[in-house]
Amino acid sequence: MSLERISASDALGTLQTYSVVIDARSEGEFAEDRLPGAVNWPSLHDDERKIVGTQYKQINAFEAKKLGAALVAKNIAEHIHREVLDKPKDWQPLVYCWRGGKRSGSLALILDQIGFRVTLVDGGYKAFRAALVADLTELASRFQYQVVCGTTGSGKTRLLQALQAQGAQVLDLEALANHRSSVLGLIPGVPQPSQKAFDTSIWESLRSFDPARPVYIESESKKVGNVALPEGLVTAMRSSPCLQLDLSESERVALLLEDYDFFVTDIEFFCERLGALTEARGKETVRDWQARARSGDVAFVVQELLVRHYDPAYLQSIRRNFTQYGTAKVLTPRDHSEAAMREVAQALLTD
Repeated sequence: MSLERISASDALGTLQTYSVVIDARSEGEFAEDRLPGAVNWPSLHDDERKIVGTQYKQINAFEAKKLGAALVAKNIAEHIHREVLDKPKDWQPLVYCWRGGKRSGSLALILDQIGFRVTLVDGGYKAFRAALVADLTELASRFQYQVVCGTTGSGKTRLLQALQAQGAQVLDLEALANHRSSVLGLIPGVPQPSQKAFDTSIWESLRSFDPARPVYIESESKKVGNVALPEGLVTAMRSSPCLQLDLSESERVALLLEDYDFFVTDIEFFCERLGALTEARGKETVRDWQARARSGDVAFVVQELLVRHYDPAYLQSIRRNFTQYGTAKVLTPRDHSEAAMREVAQALLTD
């Protein structure tokens, strides 16, 4: 038999046609990003790559290659024994590694010799990444967006979740980024994805949408925590129709106390995060907020954050960057509850 090869750009549209997508890179490379749905069969594990690399630099390439070959053979044998013995003859894997194809080629050759129809991605993950970045701009431009706007605590995320639960197409960027998009927006114990993985998750979400139906999205800035939105998506989003979600100040405070309950239960963590606002708000103000939080008056601090920090910055940014914000349709939930957001979502989708 002979191995088949496919370009990375062609692989973008055919991933679902393979029985499995196999990433032959190490665990660390796989964790940073991978092709959607891929499973990890490392030809060299992280620690083994370091050992081989050290030999390559300190001894010579020939000795490093001998050791690498022994380790790759051992690992591939383990993968086949664990994953392949129960596979039928029509099982068709797509295999890739970083770029050169040595790690994926070794695995693919053995699978091919067994009798499986194996396809290799030319240029590996590096070529796939380049093709994905190029495709994202065009993909983002295919859709009509409805941009959910509203000051901090107005329930934008709850509305998006309600819309999604009722069958709407929703691109929840904060969920994909594992961040609530502000100085205080990190989620304890939940790391953000790498920039590459964030891009891939956006691309994968957009691919699943129908261009004939609207996509609901929140009025994010160019970054959500430490990851940046694709430029093409930012451009499309900022020129799209807006929905203005309005809640009273007291309802917004109540919502934030629920959604950021980890700050309420860990005041010192809250005070630590408030310290990040020192440059913007000044030492005296931040120290006052920290003292009030420690005394139990978290609601007051949240209200102050809204009025003095978040609202002015948000309104200035939204008016400057979103060209249709001035004609936004106003949505007024009866309160901050999830039930109220479901009512708003239902009204939007039946309008």
